[in-house]
Amino acid sequence: MTIYNAIFTRKSVRNYKMEPVSDSLLQSIYANYEEIQKLFLGIETELQIVESLSRHERVAMFGVRAPYYLLLYTEEKDKCYMNAGFIMEQMSLFLSCKGIGSCFVGSPVVSRKYARFGNKKLVCILAFGRAKGSTTRRPSEFKRLDMNKLCVYKEKPRQWMCQLLDVARLAPSSMNSQPWRFLVYDNKIHIFCKKSSVGTSKRLTEINFGILYAHMMVAAEELWLDLDLIRLENISQKNFANSEYMLSAVLNS
Repeated sequence: MTIYNAIFTRKSVRNYKMEPVSDSLLQSIYANYEEIQKLFLGIETELQIVESLSRHERVAMFGVRAPYYLLLYTEEKDKCYMNAGFIMEQMSLFLSCKGIGSCFVGSPVVSRKYARFGNKKLVCILAFGRAKGSTTRRPSEFKRLDMNKLCVYKEKPRQWMCQLLDVARLAPSSMNSQPWRFLVYDNKIHIFCKKSSVGTSKRLTEINFGILYAHMMVAAEELWLDLDLIRLENISQKNFANSEYMLSAVLNS
């Protein structure tokens, strides 16, 4: 299975067998992190694996009990949370390809000893391990909004647009909020965010969109599309009520 295929089968796993995985798997996780694409190259990050088998502790005060946690630390820069979501979703898909379950831990309340790594801040946690049950599901089992509720089409979408929108629709989000909306026109998919509700932090919003962009860029690589994610200056907010423009996916000709 490729990470592109994993987009269509991965599910969040919250129940784990409290048993070890091989050292070779843990080493491959670090190796994959070094190789994967980053959304913003100017933001330094650090990955750490915490094993909780012997201590039976959780990295976060609330969330999933798992044998391992993947911790991502980052420099505190603009869009650092978005970059973190982009990286960690690729790590989650990689684990799925290895038959390992994972789940994003949304709690910002973490044990003090894990809160920082040098000058970097902990911004994203992924619980992982061998699942009690399946790590996959069928596409029909995804609980997602219909495409006609997510998209405005200014013209009939091209095939590559449909393929990118398909993987975007399947992206996980905090509380399954699915905050993204898409305006499809010419060779561009303009991506908007529904304005945050009370209790939704900037951190979660940016992580959600980093996850979304990971799906789109993984699909673009699989489909041999030369795709850029850029911010345009002439985009109107009027296409979606209570929305904010984020970025545009632009196909280079």
